[in-house]
Amino acid sequence: MVPYILKRIALMIPTLVGIMLITFIVTQFVPGGPVDQMIALLEGHGGAGGEVAASSSMYRGATGLDEERLAELKALYGFDQPPLQRFLAMMADYLRFDFGSSYYYQRDVVDLVISRMPVSMSLGLWTFFIVYGVCIPLGIAKAVRDGSSFDVISSTVILVGYAIPGFVLGIVLIVLFGGGSFWSVFPLRGLVSDDWAELGLVAKVLDYLWHMVLPIVSSAIGSLAVMTMLTKNSFLEEIGKNYVMTARAKGLDERTIMYKHVFRNAIIPIITGFPGYFIASFFTGSLLIETIFSLEGMGLLAYQSVLNRDYPVVLGTLYFFSIIGLVSRLLSDLSYVAVDPRIHFSRVDANG
Repeated sequence: MVPYILKRIALMIPTLVGIMLITFIVTQFVPGGPVDQMIALLEGHGGAGGEVAASSSMYRGATGLDEERLAELKALYGFDQPPLQRFLAMMADYLRFDFGSSYYYQRDVVDLVISRMPVSMSLGLWTFFIVYGVCIPLGIAKAVRDGSSFDVISSTVILVGYAIPGFVLGIVLIVLFGGGSFWSVFPLRGLVSDDWAELGLVAKVLDYLWHMVLPIVSSAIGSLAVMTMLTKNSFLEEIGKNYVMTARAKGLDERTIMYKHVFRNAIIPIITGFPGYFIASFFTGSLLIETIFSLEGMGLLAYQSVLNRDYPVVLGTLYFFSIIGLVSRLLSDLSYVAVDPRIHFSRVDANG
């Protein structure tokens, strides 16, 4: 297994460099970069976000910026160097996890990402636990009762939920329970209330959970159907195999057959996606959910960074999340061995 892991790690390096190189090249040809935005700001045309120019004394709309000022702006953002030199310098900094400072927010990229992490972690982790905690037992129950009224009704409910986009459900929940047109039951902004720091420990936990109800429901509803049906179909496939009929012929009860024999085989395609989904839940965000519920998370940060051509944030977060994605894929492969001892990576290595 060790040679396989080392081989996968070695392949991660060119993959990561390739991802960063392609993205870096794309940013060189996208109009409206930081230099262009600053020129527009100085000339009184406003920034990418529609900001008004700073002051009339800096207005140069009639004549444009002189070459000296333009050179200063390029040097300020590092665009006075050849692209290859900038890319190599950037990758050297990224190896030390030095992502620089944001052009737009004027903050260190690492500090900026850390400040947005609580929202993404709250949405991701709660969604993760709800999806796996509900879908696996529900999928098993549906497989055992395949074709029953319970199976038909539950399938109808979860497929209707799957057909409703998360952001549409979020708007409906706001209208119904957020003081839109009916009941004002749940808060709509932020993770906690304004007086959260003054509350006791239990009150803080309850306040946090109360704020997260609507965003989590909106975020989780789409994944419930996929995971539930995957679990059901996986268990149905195993239930129909010969070893199950043999176990029944030996007189084993259904519970023992289901949870001692079927479970360990049927859970393999489900559990192998566990590491990647779990790690991704820490860092991914949902732009629409965060926008609807006024949550400043990673999804909104990524969108604003692309919109404002904030390249340190775009490239820095891409580098970090690419590493996370590659590692999670490796962990997903290794989880096969953990749940299925029949798999040996030594055979893969021997076959090339």
